[in-house]
Amino acid sequence: MKSTTIFYTLTLGLMSLGISTKAQETASATATATIVTPIAITKDVDMNFGIVSVQSTTGGTVVLTPAGVRSATGGVSLPVDNGTVTAASFTVTGVSGYTYNVTLPSSALTITSGSNTMTVTNFTSDPAGTNGTLTGGTETLNVGATLNVSAAQPAGTYVSGTPFNVTVNYN
Repeated sequence: MKSTTIFYTLTLGLMSLGISTKAQETASATATATIVTPIAITKDVDMNFGIVSVQSTTGGTVVLTPAGVRSATGGVSLPVDNGTVTAASFTVTGVSGYTYNVTLPSSALTITSGSNTMTVTNFTSDPAGTNGTLTGGTETLNVGATLNVSAAQPAGTYVSGTPFNVTVNYN
């Protein structure tokens, strides 16, 4: 009987070695990414302050709004024949319903006529800042600025040597 007990104990012990227990489990997950259409900006119209007149003793400014409306300060006047007056205009495209922010030039833009110069500053836009929304995947962005005219500014057609940059980014 003692040998039978030993035999059963050894058999039971060997059988228990074949029983496996799981101390860990594995689960699976998938990875997903959505690539959106990149935001893009295209220039449609250049900025033009039109025809400007200045007194010989006092300079001033021409403020051009994003809506293309201009006003004068100081010794600057705006003749009845204003020439071509346009705010810069851009088309922004991307994912419909997405919002975006606008970055305008923060430093002065120099425009020249021969060796004569003026500066363009205080750029503004419509929509401004972070208010752009791509309704239907597109929106028009208009940009105005302030033209700084010196006293006795020499006559001529002044043009920027390099264009100014307007940057848009998805929010």
